[in-house]
Amino acid sequence: MPQFDQVKRIGVEAAPFSPEGLAASFSALNAPSHVLLPGFCDVHVHFREPGFSYKETIASGSRAAARGGYTDVCAMPNLDPVPDSPAHLALEEELIARQACIRVHPYGAITVGQKGEALADLEALAPRVVAFSDDGHGVQSEALMREAMRRAKTLGRLIVAHCEDNALLRGGYIHAGAYAAAHGHRGICSESEWGPIARDLKLAEETGCAYHVCHISAKESVALIREAKRRGVDVSCETAPHYLLLDETALREDGRFKMNPPLRAPEDREALVEGLLDGTIDCIATDHAPHSAAEKAKGLAGSAFGIVGIETAFPLLYTGLVRTGILSLDRLVALLTVRPRRRFGLDDSGDYSLWDLDASYPVDPADFLSQGKATPFEGRTVYGKCLLTVCGGKAVWEA
Repeated sequence: MPQFDQVKRIGVEAAPFSPEGLAASFSALNAPSHVLLPGFCDVHVHFREPGFSYKETIASGSRAAARGGYTDVCAMPNLDPVPDSPAHLALEEELIARQACIRVHPYGAITVGQKGEALADLEALAPRVVAFSDDGHGVQSEALMREAMRRAKTLGRLIVAHCEDNALLRGGYIHAGAYAAAHGHRGICSESEWGPIARDLKLAEETGCAYHVCHISAKESVALIREAKRRGVDVSCETAPHYLLLDETALREDGRFKMNPPLRAPEDREALVEGLLDGTIDCIATDHAPHSAAEKAKGLAGSAFGIVGIETAFPLLYTGLVRTGILSLDRLVALLTVRPRRRFGLDDSGDYSLWDLDASYPVDPADFLSQGKATPFEGRTVYGKCLLTVCGGKAVWEA
């Protein structure tokens, strides 16, 4: 096995990436399918501590991330207590210091308690958080979001937005499309996502705030962000593997197909892939959102929103996008490494993971290190197995 200081840096985006050439550089990589990749960065995970350790812990979540090849993750603030003040944030920081085997970067909340009524103590939080978000809740007040952006701009921090208009939800829980109509389910319209994005893009343009949109799922969202970038708005966005690889035609009467935003129509999925190819979408994040088995066992209507994905993200994307010729390997690696780190101001620390790209196996939740097991990809055959992950010079996962 190559030692940490022997690893040749992979010049993603700066130079063509050649798995074959890289493998040939290390005599220890004794199979043509063995490649070294930079440590991945996920800017959207839910590790559930403090407050919800029955769903996930910092320890289990970070181990799962390491197994997936991730060495940096950004942990969302829908916790108890919400990290809306230095005292509340300190509880999460202490857990991270004790339990994390990789780098876990906490978010600070935009509003107190994520209630959307008053801004959190952004000034005091800024030096200790990666960005500000109320993920899981859309900021409904335009005036409050404008002030949050104004202050975040002064503090040099991103506003990272979960875009959802509560007035348009109407009790929905899957996409308001063909499946919902055929099976009698209440639907969530796409405008509930793209409407707040349109509002926020105007605010970002007005304030000059650096703005990042979480988990886009709709074709209109892609079009709005593409046009805003053309106008020079300081905006970036992410989508998730499930929105790129699945749509409402994959839905089943099972809670493992329920996430927020929901799987949308085939044309939405196609627009997301196009957004990856033309650079509109800046990175891929997992929105890893574990729940207990009981919380995911109540069908589409009654189950909690959210699925897990940090252990399966690269194999799924490599299988579904690279092996099919839709995306090059170097482009996928950039979406998982360089681009998120650059946007969120995270150092490129020389971490890496070793993969066998020819190893194939079915996705089996019983094998997950995460406490969450709900995935719509259960049983799907994927290629790519992580053999080793090194973070900060230390092996944090070894198959």
